Amino acid sequence: MMSVSGVRGLLGEGMNPEIAVRFAAAFASRIAGGSVVVGRDSRLSGAYLAPVIFSTVQFFGLDVVDLGIVSTPTVEIMVDELEASGGIIITASHNGPEWNALKLLCAGGEFLTAAEMEEVITLATGDRPLFPAPGRYGALSVRADADAVHIERILGLGLLETERIRERGFKAVVDCVNGAGSRIVPALLRRLGVAVIELFTDMNAPFPHVPEPRPEYLGALSDAVRENGADIGFACDPDADRLVLVDGTGHVCSEELTLAVAIDFVLEHEPGPVVANLSTSRLIDDIGRSHGVKVYRSKVGESNVVGVMKETGAVIGGEGNGGVIYPPVHYGRDAMTGIALILQSLTENRISLRDKVESFPRYVIVKRKYSFEGDLETVAAALGGRFPGNVNTLDGIRIDMEMGWIHLRSSNTEPVVRIISEAATEKEALSLAREAEAVLKGGAGPVSR
Repeated sequence: MMSVSGVRGLLGEGMNPEIAVRFAAAFASRIAGGSVVVGRDSRLSGAYLAPVIFSTVQFFGLDVVDLGIVSTPTVEIMVDELEASGGIIITASHNGPEWNALKLLCAGGEFLTAAEMEEVITLATGDRPLFPAPGRYGALSVRADADAVHIERILGLGLLETERIRERGFKAVVDCVNGAGSRIVPALLRRLGVAVIELFTDMNAPFPHVPEPRPEYLGALSDAVRENGADIGFACDPDADRLVLVDGTGHVCSEELTLAVAIDFVLEHEPGPVVANLSTSRLIDDIGRSHGVKVYRSKVGESNVVGVMKETGAVIGGEGNGGVIYPPVHYGRDAMTGIALILQSLTENRISLRDKVESFPRYVIVKRKYSFEGDLETVAAALGGRFPGNVNTLDGIRIDMEMGWIHLRSSNTEPVVRIISEAATEKEALSLAREAEAVLKGGAGPVSR
């Protein structure tokens, strides 16, 4: 899988040291000098891919700064903090341990644009020799303070009142799926005076469940919140750029609500444009209207969202998978920033997460994925005939109707077509999804969610 989200594949034929070297070399060949920051998540294969990436980058005369196991947003922040020329993150994000991937960052710590990534892909998959005659070899250094740098940047936010959060006396359970957030999430919470119960925070252990932080996989976190009388639960994916919330009753909130709560809070203090991708809930539009601000939509993918945020001067943005992007920290999805904003919101408004979520209009979103080898443009045309509404073909096809919306697009991270539908009731949302599945039926089959 090669896209704006990086290059990822199943270990073996799809991702191995040879593939990692070619993409690292293609990436490094575009950099004139300086250093490259490298971090990885906790999956075992990352420890074996990292050394070949280090030596490849060093062969181009670039220095390497090894952060070890850290979150994706931590690498992004350290590229900026160290004024590095770029960054490489070895992580397959929400995919299972049989996958790994490289996410590539430009100077400033942001994802490569689609055009920049296409250039890297062309170089990596072409026949042209990638390695020059070395003039010098880069040095390798280790930084152990990346988490601390990240936390300090969050704690320095103007909107954050750490003493008020501390006085609130929150108790939280965290499920970091034994991934890269396992150290930084509890550390941030304790700096905010939160009593922390760690559920899955052993970076030497395997993922304890499907690593995508979806409600259906977070039963253990839900139980732990109830059993411990916690106020809130936090779950993130293996590289900690996505965040899902559990309220004090143990109810696992839709991942769409993470961004909604964060946006609503920021707009209370900083009214301004908002950006979300086309697969994100209509709730964001409702929140934007309630604050009198414009909501813009982008293609799916962090780089795409960030691009539109910069174009529009957005004060906050993100993706409905639990990815919050708040520019005063950095232009990247960040579970830790999401945690801080949400705790401040609950503190400032003297409200529980459950009451906060219930104050929003209610929608039900259905997310499915299908293996599909046909022509998606033909499918899009057929869908346009079935659903009367406003058609957007920026990224696959999204059709907005009065009763809800549906979005079909090819995934950036898996070889599937994603079907996302939303309506006021589960029955209506499922009906929309089934209509789309019927269109795909000829050349597709359902896969596990």
